Amino acid sequence: MTRESAAEVVRVVSIGGIGEIGRNCTVIEYGDDAIVLDCGITFPDANMLGVDLVLPNFNYLREIRHKLRAFVITHGHEDHIGALPYALREFNLPIYGSKLTLGLVGVKLEEPGLRDQADLRVVKARETVTIGPFRCQFFDVCHSIPDAMGVAIHTPIGTIVHTGDFKIDHTPVDGVPLDIQTLGRLGDEGVLLLMSDSTYADQPGHTPSEAVIAETFDRVFNDAPGRIIVATFSSLISRVQQVVDAAYAYGRRVCFVGRSMERNVRVARDLGYLHVPDDAMEVDPRDLRDYAADDLAIICTGSQGEPRSALVRMANRDHRFIDLLPDDTVVVSASAIPGNEEAVNQTIDRLARQGASVLYERLLPVHVSGHAGQEDLKFMLTALRPKFFMPVHGEYRHLEEHRRIAERVGVDAEHVLVAESGSIVELSADDIRVVGETDVSNVYVDGLTVGEESDATLRDRRHLAEGGLVITVVNVDRHTGQCLTEPDIITRGFVYASDAEDELLARARDTVRSVVDTGDHADATPEQLQRKIRNALGRRLFRETRRRPVILPIVTEV
Repeated sequence: MTRESAAEVVRVVSIGGIGEIGRNCTVIEYGDDAIVLDCGITFPDANMLGVDLVLPNFNYLREIRHKLRAFVITHGHEDHIGALPYALREFNLPIYGSKLTLGLVGVKLEEPGLRDQADLRVVKARETVTIGPFRCQFFDVCHSIPDAMGVAIHTPIGTIVHTGDFKIDHTPVDGVPLDIQTLGRLGDEGVLLLMSDSTYADQPGHTPSEAVIAETFDRVFNDAPGRIIVATFSSLISRVQQVVDAAYAYGRRVCFVGRSMERNVRVARDLGYLHVPDDAMEVDPRDLRDYAADDLAIICTGSQGEPRSALVRMANRDHRFIDLLPDDTVVVSASAIPGNEEAVNQTIDRLARQGASVLYERLLPVHVSGHAGQEDLKFMLTALRPKFFMPVHGEYRHLEEHRRIAERVGVDAEHVLVAESGSIVELSADDIRVVGETDVSNVYVDGLTVGEESDATLRDRRHLAEGGLVITVVNVDRHTGQCLTEPDIITRGFVYASDAEDELLARARDTVRSVVDTGDHADATPEQLQRKIRNALGRRLFRETRRRPVILPIVTEV
């Protein structure tokens, strides 16, 4: 590409968040300048054993490091800010976002010791900031967290509008509706490309208002005989406010439980986004036993069945301060993220076994989404009237459904591009197309380790989980290659019945001895002998158990 032609295109490269839920991170690149929209994480699925978090792959950012000018963040949910502590270790860029968003970012940066060096720049809705050749104009959107914004990026070739996560709610908890006026002006001025949230593109109609939840909480608080325990996302500040308001209305005290819940509540209160009507109504978790059950409302983490969360600890009877009581009412005020359904169901089951009354989405409207349904998506498309359209934030089926919605409201089918994470998209005044791909393989946070786990590592973990482990220890004569002692076999997670195990392992020892003693192994290396033992023992165990454990032969020459 020549210098002249390069200046007439904008590159849009999503290194996460398209064709998947989470890891939202998109590069907007023009000439020698680039900005990064959002930088989030996703949570591991059931096959990613031992993995704590999944990050975007920053290889593309490394390739264009000299072009990077800033991070621009739409709102404070983990799938949009969670990877910033890892990104800032390599790319010390200014971060633009709303006051609450940057407050939550700042707290996340404290633990790795990055808070003092971070350049956090607060922007307000309807404010425009210039970053290199980009004029970024921010506008209010409704979502399940206050201070969420979309951004119109005015580039030398035209305007790109990124909605962020949004829905249309005429009665939002924080009183800040979608900025329809700004959307109308942008549409009148001309939008070259719209990138719009697709998470709920397969849901007909309008997404219900948060006001529905207030009505449900009113019923719950009116009927509950004992404590009320509400589990939700710690970043869902609007939902926390609704619980606080209901508790105040019914004369209950509130207690915030869970590390991330306590941290986010503190930030939101300090910045004025969460209002507790009376400071005296807040109770420290350590003092819960000093109050009557019907005087308390507890707001905690654990709506996704996270192993170390407050609600799961209660369900497992190992929370430091809270033991469930028969009159407790537990409200799981969230929908299960795909992949977390089993953990959520198990948690609900354990709570019910302890006698608590558990309310969740299938029983009562205790949760509404923060994402736009089909009719809301149609409104966004018709308000902005983009020349080109690229659905983002959703699995592939959501992107395809959003494509059909766009075509139904009049967007030219030739001007709709369904890309995926890793697609290098080039946008000009007259065309949009995929011109290449970049590496977006998963980067895992595994304890204190951050890196691209090989498929073999995760495959071995699955293998261990499914088949167990068999270790065989053999001492052989260095000169003759014959067994000097009876082979020793140790198993973990392989067979259940001890009698059957004794008989099976006796035959397994015979197999190992036969491999070693049969044939001429005098010149065989320990590695060659290990391979033969592994193959023979694997065949024997599969024939008798139809299971394939991980087999680790240890051959010692004496």
